[in-house]
Amino acid sequence: MISTGARAASGSCRPHGRLRAAASAATTALLALTALAALPQGTAHAADTLGAAAAEKGRYFGAAVAANHLGEAPYVSTLNTEFSSVTPENEMKWDAVEPSRGSFSFSRADQIVNHAQSRGMDVRGHTLVWHSQLPSWVSGLGATDLRSAMNNHITQVMTHYKGEIHSWDVVNEAFQDGSSGARRSSPFQDRLGDGFIEEAFRTARAADPNAKLCYNDYNTDGVNAKSNAVYAMVKDFKSRGVPIDCVGFQSHFNSNSPVPSDYRANLQRFADLGVDVQITELDIEGSGTAQATDYGNVVRACLAVSRCTGITVWGIPDKYSWRASGTPLLFDGNYNKKPAYHAVLSALGGSTEPGGPGTPGAGCTATYTTAEQWSGGYNGKVTITAGSSPISSWSVNVTLTAPQKVVSVWNGSPTWDSSGNVMTVKSGWNGTLAAGASTSFGFTVNGGTAPPPQVGACTAA
Repeated sequence: MISTGARAASGSCRPHGRLRAAASAATTALLALTALAALPQGTAHAADTLGAAAAEKGRYFGAAVAANHLGEAPYVSTLNTEFSSVTPENEMKWDAVEPSRGSFSFSRADQIVNHAQSRGMDVRGHTLVWHSQLPSWVSGLGATDLRSAMNNHITQVMTHYKGEIHSWDVVNEAFQDGSSGARRSSPFQDRLGDGFIEEAFRTARAADPNAKLCYNDYNTDGVNAKSNAVYAMVKDFKSRGVPIDCVGFQSHFNSNSPVPSDYRANLQRFADLGVDVQITELDIEGSGTAQATDYGNVVRACLAVSRCTGITVWGIPDKYSWRASGTPLLFDGNYNKKPAYHAVLSALGGSTEPGGPGTPGAGCTATYTTAEQWSGGYNGKVTITAGSSPISSWSVNVTLTAPQKVVSVWNGSPTWDSSGNVMTVKSGWNGTLAAGASTSFGFTVNGGTAPPPQVGACTAA
């Protein structure tokens, strides 16, 4: 993951992992029994959350979580409701947990782990050895000291969380971009040589024999020079008994780096080496139908590969994404479910809520197009289409990125949130639609043309 900034950390006193794990297991079992008891016997139903739908497919569906957002009620509610796995966004990186040599601080990472365990969620550890977000003292070490520091860091962090982490990104982003397939320059590569990755994995296995050990990287989603180099390394490790259990594919996509056509085939070739594959940092810039289609295709690719064990999106609402201007996540800034959310849930075999895109015979759908555009703004058009039943009213959220502002609206009644960036448009004279019928509303935006507005799911009555 490209750096999003270090998190300050302070000392902590933490209960023993086995006790907390046992308590979590008991809580999880109780919740499971309660849920089973609440279901009518003999009645099957489609799951209606991401985590539950993924679980029915034998996978997890997770999110990257930042400790400083755990005090925000909508953030926590969405996390608790929708996801079955968490990855600390920055709180387990080297600068956060070992800011000075030999002095470890786990309080912020513990906060995330404790929350996850209280909800019966899995935790992915991210990341032990990475060239970025290193405290300055690491770069100043000679080879002997650096080897000792690397192995001690791995051992101390993994021992602290022993038995509590499902999968660890042991080494992150060790290969260069481009056509060379070479290793990236870093303190570890430059002073310890190619063998540092193998040594890190062997140290990690000794520290926690039961955790899955992963190599994680970006721009390896299709078959290319970089993914070929990683593939050769994994193949070599498996042939020599180097402990590696999984490969993580970050899967950061946008118009310049779209989902590759050989995405599924690439996942499969790694799985064929005898490792699990995980989609570890998924986000896809865009909005509306195009973004939803890409998300659905990624999920279906994972489901088509039996050893693709789970998917993690890199954040929850767009406003906290490291690429916020590209609106790349499943929830908008107000935690409304986007078309991409419904596409993911549908791909997982879940049941989308009434009014969600792709829900046959229920509610309505909303589709955005740009009608006219000029240097400082544009006219947008949203088409509302009823499902297979008549509706009497509809409502749609439209989210813009500052400094864009809506200056006029027609064929709908608008209200705005406190930020002035999220507009809710409700029907007026055009609320009543026959089954399958359509209407539209429009709006004028000043303040630029990019990115396009993000249109949320249509709700109807």
